[in-house]
Amino acid sequence: MKVPFLRIVYLVTFVLVAGYAVITLRGPKGISALVVRQHQIEQSEKHNAELAREIERQRDHIKRLADSPAQQELEIRERLKLVHPGEKVFITGQPDKK
Repeated sequence: MKVPFLRIVYLVTFVLVAGYAVITLRGPKGISALVVRQHQIEQSEKHNAELAREIERQRDHIKRLADSPAQQELEIRERLKLVHPGEKVFITGQPDKK
């Protein structure tokens, strides 16, 4: 009589543990939350890679400006809309709306 009682105890324990595992894995901190977090991590990694490429592009641009005074002058003239005395400037197209 002792053996069937132990089997029932083991079976009940197994069912309780299995039920607890199912409830825990399906809950708000379960597998669905894990999938959402992995998706967020992937998105963050993609964004970080894009930012790293942008930083590298900016570093290259700064290096080109540091190495070339002519490039510096072109950049300054373009950004500040400056011209040398005696130069003629032709403005075409629609003005920028700000």
